[in-house]
Amino acid sequence: MKSQQRLQRPRRDDVLLWEMIADESAIRCHTSTTHDKTTVVTRVKHEGFSFLTITLADFGKDFERSLDQGHVDSSAFCGFHRRRGLPRFLGGFLSQVFDRDSGVLLDEPNKLAILALRQLTLMYSKILLPCSDAREKGAYRSYVECEQDVVIEDARRSPIDLEAFRRVSTMLYRDLLISIDRKIYLDPPVPKHGPGATADRLHGNAKYSQRTWPRRLEESFPIESYLLPTPSYFEELAVVDILEPEAEIPVRVISVPKTLKTPRIIGIEPTAMQYAQQSLLPLILEGIKNFHLDSFLGFDDQTPNQRMAAEGSLFGDLATLDLSDASDRVSNQLVLEMTRSSGLLRKAIQACRSTKVDVDGYDVMSISKFASMGSALTFPMEAMVFLTIIFIGIERELNTQFSHSLLEEMRGRVRVYGDDIIVPVEFVSAVTEALELFGARVNRRKSFWNGKFRESCGKEYYDGFDVSIVKVRRVLPTSRRHVQELIATVALRNQLYWSGYWTTCQWLDEKIRKILKYYPVVRSSSPALGRESVLPVTQVDRYSQTLHRPEVKAYIPYAKLPLDTLEGHGALLKCFLMKQGLDDELDESSLSARMAHLWGSEINEDHLERAGRPRSVDIRLGWTTAW
Repeated sequence: MKSQQRLQRPRRDDVLLWEMIADESAIRCHTSTTHDKTTVVTRVKHEGFSFLTITLADFGKDFERSLDQGHVDSSAFCGFHRRRGLPRFLGGFLSQVFDRDSGVLLDEPNKLAILALRQLTLMYSKILLPCSDAREKGAYRSYVECEQDVVIEDARRSPIDLEAFRRVSTMLYRDLLISIDRKIYLDPPVPKHGPGATADRLHGNAKYSQRTWPRRLEESFPIESYLLPTPSYFEELAVVDILEPEAEIPVRVISVPKTLKTPRIIGIEPTAMQYAQQSLLPLILEGIKNFHLDSFLGFDDQTPNQRMAAEGSLFGDLATLDLSDASDRVSNQLVLEMTRSSGLLRKAIQACRSTKVDVDGYDVMSISKFASMGSALTFPMEAMVFLTIIFIGIERELNTQFSHSLLEEMRGRVRVYGDDIIVPVEFVSAVTEALELFGARVNRRKSFWNGKFRESCGKEYYDGFDVSIVKVRRVLPTSRRHVQELIATVALRNQLYWSGYWTTCQWLDEKIRKILKYYPVVRSSSPALGRESVLPVTQVDRYSQTLHRPEVKAYIPYAKLPLDTLEGHGALLKCFLMKQGLDDELDESSLSARMAHLWGSEINEDHLERAGRPRSVDIRLGWTTAW
């Protein structure tokens, strides 16, 4: 604990890293950072890490906003002295982007200076350090206020708006929902447990022997089909407590690190609810792909959004929008309207939706939102809701009703990936108005459509030029005991290398070599902790006689799953569920029958001895390939 607290204090090496990158950026842009480095050292000494993580991050966001507006506003860069129209801090870079006197964006700004400014101001914005207690309490308070906003928006929404939402969502998803209904009727969804935490604090293999089951699940997820491997184990249900709605386990709302300014608030679902939600998720995702809606909705591939952001920055035809508290502002009222075309799926979604949350410092409360981040269905439901609202905005701007021809016209021009939205620039005002009409909040500081800067799904572009940056995720380590920091620093070094910060990489290599005795040159595909290079990988320390390959001696990260023995009907249930996907051609409609068909198949028994998420990560010295 003391070691972790020591790491959270700003150290000279963390400031030196900023200085090294500043010097390399200055060489690229033919300027000087001497005074900038002095400012950083002085302010970190007085303000601590918050200067690097919060103050500089605000500077970076103001810079991006200025790029979008085309000039530096008088309210931008608060807390920094100005010389004429621009701040003195990082002025050598800023003057290559904006006019020093007027603050107006130059006709041909230096794109390398734009990249340097973003790198130097935002590199520490997502470092994994805990927030102060006051900021954490503020985040919980915002969560509760957000829920109150959803209730207010539900009451305020007019019948005309709801009818529009129902009409557009029906045209978008009717065939999809009917198809999923048919699948559920013919072939009950196959559930699964994830490795994460649950509200009832079951971990790993213990989830397969759960002792509670909400009564609300019964109609869509009958207990005998979902908790038993075969009907012959029916007597095991005698120890299962059937929970009435008022006795259901609430979602446990917790905070996880996001930035030092504010944590991320997520919900941990009860085991039974998450188990059922996971059975519906693949049906929805597969259906979206089968009905060619995956060109509008993304769930596992961010590259289309990134490609469209690059296009929008180059041609100015596409805008990138970002939503604040996206999942927490999606009303269940909208999900009910959206799934009206469905019978079985709609009923199943509502059955496995948790209705109560336990927020730290507040009483257990009922929720009107569909679900917090943490439910397996939050991501697809919010994306489908947002896409519906986008087309409501577009049809109102065009003064026409949504149609299949309009859908095809917008293919390749509209896309939703979580809370990252891309729409044509000409519809930004109408779409923004529609989103906020239905309860969403557009984050205007992270939404861009006026200038040549665009941001979506972790990539940023200016005029088609990639100005994405490398971010520091953890503080620099000082010993091998700081395993996660060490792994993150090696990854940081390699990212900086491919971004061209080679002098900084040499400095980091020296730091890492003081901790790791073996630190070879490796390819990115190697499991070893090593340094990547454009040069050929030539180091060979031995030739393995068993694996018949050249190997190097290096430190290898590993995480051992905790011991968690599973026996009895729970073990059999897990084996059946793991094998379920091997035979998709069976005609049996009974889940138990389809599981029984797989009895006798070869099963790896290790998962019955170890399960869950690793409690810690370590590194060990060993032999591995450098490729």
